[in-house]
Amino acid sequence: MTGIRAVIFDVDGVLVTHQPHQGSSWSAHLKRDLDLDPSHLQEAFFLPHWGDIVSGRASIEERLTPVLAEIAPHLSAENLLTYWFEADGHIDHALLDRLRRWREETDAGFHLATNQEHRRASYLWQTMGLNAHFDAIHYSANIGHAKPEEGFYQTIENRLGLAGSQILLFDDQSKNIEAAKTRGWRAFIWEGAETLEKVGDLRRSDG
Repeated sequence: MTGIRAVIFDVDGVLVTHQPHQGSSWSAHLKRDLDLDPSHLQEAFFLPHWGDIVSGRASIEERLTPVLAEIAPHLSAENLLTYWFEADGHIDHALLDRLRRWREETDAGFHLATNQEHRRASYLWQTMGLNAHFDAIHYSANIGHAKPEEGFYQTIENRLGLAGSQILLFDDQSKNIEAAKTRGWRAFIWEGAETLEKVGDLRRSDG
């Protein structure tokens, strides 16, 4: 694939998956482990507050703390965040190894683009060590827009100084892929590591 100067990966559902014992969600055993009903957390916290948090208009602590005081007074925001980040943090190391080998064959930059609030973005980048494998993390709370909003993609283009046609994206959400394509990005829905085979070779200095 010629002309690609940046290869960009989504995080959740691509590079990071749930721990096997957690089932389909990090909150699957929340009631058992922390005595907090995940449906109550969804209704009282995620539905009314997450849009502001993930777009950087509010911090997670300022919105989560009063919610927990109402629905789970025995639980602190810090304890819940620690549980969440650890449960929702299984890196696909086999994929990272494959990307390392792929990167050695191209001079394109490798980046992350993800809908995250500040605390988990830092956890992914620093604590989980994704900073050792990618050039930068572009996340919604920092950008001020969340995928699939156009401003998310436009900000990344501006940061990298690239046209959409020079950017290759892998994401597990079709709405995010379609939004990227409207900006001219070359984008593929993530269906596992075999998705990389659809791209072909990224030759050095080909654009």
